[in-house]
Amino acid sequence: MRPPGPLEIGLILVIILIVFGVGKLPQVGAAFGKGIRAFKRGQTGDEEDEEKPKKKTRKKKRVAKKTAEVKAETAPAEEKTEAKTEA
Repeated sequence: MRPPGPLEIGLILVIILIVFGVGKLPQVGAAFGKGIRAFKRGQTGDEEDEEKPKKKTRKKKRVAKKTAEVKAETAPAEEKTEAKTEA
């Protein structure tokens, strides 16, 4: 049996897009990659724990961004109250 050519691979990719949709493709790819890594680990006999959880920096960035937004919103209000107290 010969390996699939570019036309067959393209057809398979189109079918996958139709079945899973564009939104689910990253999740499907991640699950597929984890499965392949687990399979390779099983073949070599490594019995390491699952991958270490990644650090969540997004949350910190969001908090810093919201803090900056709150400060920006309150700064004009503080200037207005200062102007009123001076008058």
